Amino acid sequence: MKRKYTKEDIDFLIDTLEKMYPDAHCELNYNTTFELLVAVILSAQCTDKRVNQVTDVLFKDYSTVEQFANIDAKVLEKYIFSCGFYKNKTKSIIACAKEVLTKYNGQVPNTIEELVKLPGVGRKTANVVYAEAFKGNAIAVDTHVKRVSNRLGLAKSDNPEKVEMTLRKLIPQEKWTRLHHLFIFFGRYTCHSQNPDCQNCKLTNYCIENNKRKVNI
Repeated sequence: MKRKYTKEDIDFLIDTLEKMYPDAHCELNYNTTFELLVAVILSAQCTDKRVNQVTDVLFKDYSTVEQFANIDAKVLEKYIFSCGFYKNKTKSIIACAKEVLTKYNGQVPNTIEELVKLPGVGRKTANVVYAEAFKGNAIAVDTHVKRVSNRLGLAKSDNPEKVEMTLRKLIPQEKWTRLHHLFIFFGRYTCHSQNPDCQNCKLTNYCIENNKRKVNI
């Protein structure tokens, strides 16, 4: 169920989350734009903590577009095995590196429209890279952002792209990227998928699930 949000509601929502998580930021470790791209591809259905453990070793041995374009698939698979879906991720990373190298002269493209054309790069990945590396305004909808958006009644969909488009209409464009980070921290550290920490949440009045529980008590 969606609820009607006013500008004041949106301002309160963002201000409250800023107070809860003033240091909200991308928690993936990287040194270059292409390293970020690799890390985001690895983060699909995997925690940032695990990705950082993997890339801490991987990026010491392989870091450039050229190196990833020429790495043996079996070698890369051994590095990223613990991230899950390692075979598909290996294919995506190598194919992506080859395309960046041949089509973009080794430079990761700086628009969402071009990023999503790269092998293994979906809209979420493109939005993260665009916002983080190129400082653009974007809302990347991962599992945390989707869950929080639905629980707070900002959206009503399991489709990440639909959630993104709904949020883009509700949130001022200059705050898209910041909201993305705030929602991720909120979902990761308070509004958990299982056993959300409602006692320490400052947004329970907006929460659809919390209000349902009140009605049923």
